[in-house]
Amino acid sequence: MSEKRRSRWYFGGLSSSAAACITHPLDLIKVHLQTQHEVRMRMMGMTMSVVQREGVLALYSGLSASLCRQMTYSLSRFAIYETVSDQMKDRTHGSMPFYQKVLLGLVGGFAGGFIGTPADMVNVRMQNDVKVPLELRRNYAHALDGLFRVWKEEGMKKLFSGGTMASSRGALVTVGQLACYDQAKQLVLGTGAMQDNILTHFLASLIAGGCATVLCQPLDVLKTRLMNSKGEYVGLLHCVRDTAKLGPNAFYKGLVPAGIRLIPHTVLIFIFLEQLRTCCGIRIVT
Repeated sequence: MSEKRRSRWYFGGLSSSAAACITHPLDLIKVHLQTQHEVRMRMMGMTMSVVQREGVLALYSGLSASLCRQMTYSLSRFAIYETVSDQMKDRTHGSMPFYQKVLLGLVGGFAGGFIGTPADMVNVRMQNDVKVPLELRRNYAHALDGLFRVWKEEGMKKLFSGGTMASSRGALVTVGQLACYDQAKQLVLGTGAMQDNILTHFLASLIAGGCATVLCQPLDVLKTRLMNSKGEYVGLLHCVRDTAKLGPNAFYKGLVPAGIRLIPHTVLIFIFLEQLRTCCGIRIVT
């Protein structure tokens, strides 16, 4: 008889929130770079500009909204993916084929992206508040204040502004992170050269983070522009056309900071998740 540990449905939300606390400044700088109408600053220049204007703590603007997003978006997509994946493994007594992992990642990510859209929009707005003039700032006190004020001042529909883009991005990120992590981990362990330990988790999550960054960057740029808009875009196609006028590279604006943020974020998520699974997971005796 052998014993395995399985994730509980909420472990993904907890591990994502812990990772977000560490990588939030990188996420904030990424949002600032993506919302430039012209490419005026690079990553280090934008970081120095924010610190000089507002202080070091400004790098953590919108942290409450980021945590709210992780506990809606990430919790949902991990819960769907892990729950269905475990059920499929029980039924087939083996690992799922990669195409099934991709399909499951698309479904879980799309659902999680839609559920997390309101918190995601408030997160983008709170992060972007730091760089706009005082008289134009929205000044949300925290995530719940932001959600309530958007609902009260702009209507329920506005809470889901950019929902299609957020859901599509969520689907691609989940494929890049969860499906690619599962597959990379399976392949690494299949070589027999490495054991199921933190080094394997690090390597597999590093690969997954790179895949997720490349897959989702164009949608991430469009999502950020839509959520931060004040009515200048009629819809998604208008936003695509407006962004395309800046050239093809505009869709990959902020790719380096996005990778610098998303890859460590992915690594931290899975290291935390695997440790939670090992210490507090559901015991399965086979």
